[in-house]
Amino acid sequence: MLHHQRDGLEWDDEGFDLTPRWAWQPQVDKIAQVCRRVLGLSAEDDCRVTFHAEGAFNKLYLIDTAHGKSLLRVSLPVDPKHKTQGEVTTLRWIRRMTHVPVPKIIAFDDTQDNEIGFEWILMELMPGVSAYKRWRKLSMAEKTWLVEQVAEFQSRLFRHSHEDAKFQSIGTLFPSDPGSDSIYGDPKPGRIVSRMFFMGDHFNYDIARGPFRSSHDWLSAYLSIICQAQADLSAKAEDEDDREEAENCLRVAAKLTKLLPKIFPPLLNPAEQTVLWHDDLSLQNILVDDDGKVTALIDWECVSCEPLWVAAEMPKFLLGPAREEEPNREGYADASEDVIGSEELDDEGKTELYWIHLMEYEQTQLRKVYAAKMKELWPQWETEVTYGTLKLDFLGAVGRCAAGWYLKRIEQWIDAVEDGAFPRLMDVLKPNLNNC
Repeated sequence: MLHHQRDGLEWDDEGFDLTPRWAWQPQVDKIAQVCRRVLGLSAEDDCRVTFHAEGAFNKLYLIDTAHGKSLLRVSLPVDPKHKTQGEVTTLRWIRRMTHVPVPKIIAFDDTQDNEIGFEWILMELMPGVSAYKRWRKLSMAEKTWLVEQVAEFQSRLFRHSHEDAKFQSIGTLFPSDPGSDSIYGDPKPGRIVSRMFFMGDHFNYDIARGPFRSSHDWLSAYLSIICQAQADLSAKAEDEDDREEAENCLRVAAKLTKLLPKIFPPLLNPAEQTVLWHDDLSLQNILVDDDGKVTALIDWECVSCEPLWVAAEMPKFLLGPAREEEPNREGYADASEDVIGSEELDDEGKTELYWIHLMEYEQTQLRKVYAAKMKELWPQWETEVTYGTLKLDFLGAVGRCAAGWYLKRIEQWIDAVEDGAFPRLMDVLKPNLNNC
C-alpha cells in the first residue's frame, strides 16, 4: 500500500521497511533551467546535467558548465523546508567556524515552488572518491592516517560546538532569528530533522519535535513515537502474529520509558550542552584522494546537535564486532567464479567471509587509533566515553525496540539494569546476533 503524504512523496510499506518513493521523477531539462537561472548562464552557454547518484531521500545530478562542475541534489519533502534549511545552515556554519572539508553551498530552494517541483541544493563538487571504493587497496598505515584525520575533524567540530558556539539543547541547526529569511548568522539547535520523526505517519504525530532541553526529553519523544506507532499497528493488525509482535514492542517501550528517568535527569537547568554529530559517517561519506588524504566529509542531511555522550560513540565506519586476531588469508576459500561480488570492490579471488573478518579486525585496531587521537585532541572525550556507556546502551535499546529487533534480550537487559547490574547491551544481545 502507498501512503500519499507531502506533495511528491509516497511511502511504500510492501517491503521489510517503510520506503520513500518519488510520486514523479525530477526532469533533467527542469534541473538545467534552475542551474541556468541561478548561475546566470545564457541560452548559448553549455549546461550539461547527468544523473550522478541516489540516496534514500534524494537524487544527485552532476552539473557541468564552462565555469566548472557542481552537484545539485533534489530532495523528497520528507520534512518540508526544515531538512533543506537545516542542512544549509549546518554546512555554512562548519565552513565558517572550522577547517573541516565540506561542500560549499552555491544556491538552494527550500520550497517546491520552482521549475523542478522539489526542494534542491546546488553545492560544490568535492574532489576525491569514497573511502569505501579505495578501502581494500589502502595499507594499514594509510587507514590509520585516515582515522587520525577523521578524529582531527571530529575534535574541531566538538570544540567549536562546545567551547565557541556553546550549543545547548538537542536539535538541528537553524538560524537564530526564525523570522529571518537569512541562513547566515549564528545558528542554534531547533526542531530536530530525524528519520524517526518524519518517517511515514510519524510526521503527523502530535509529539514534541525539539529543540529538546535534555536527553530525557529527546528520548521521551522518541519512545512516544514508538508507542504510538505500535499502538496503531496493533489496532490495524489483521493477523494475530502481527498484533502480538506490536504488543510485545509496546511492552518493551513501556519498560524503557519507566527506566528512562533513572538514567537521564528529567529536569535540567540550564539546558544540556550538545555538539554537532554526524551519525552516518560511513566510508561512503568520506572522500579521499589517491594518497589517502581525506578531501571531504559529505551527506550532512539530518545531522543534528546531540548530547556529548552520543558523540562519544565511534564514527559509523569504525563500528563492528571485535576481532583481535588478524585473519589468515590462506585459511579462506577462493571465491567461486559464478558468485557475483560487488561491482565496486575487487575480491582478489577470496570469498566475502575473508573480507568481512578482515574488516572486523581492522575496525578493532582502528578504534584504538581513534580513541587515542581523540583523547589527545579533545581530552573531554575520554570522560564522556567513561560516563556514557550506559546511556549509549539505552539509546541502542531504544533503536532496536523501534525496529522490533531482539525484544526479549532487550527486556533481559532492562531487568538487569533495574536490579543494579549493568551488563553491556551487546553482551546481552550476542546470542541472538550469533544466530543471525
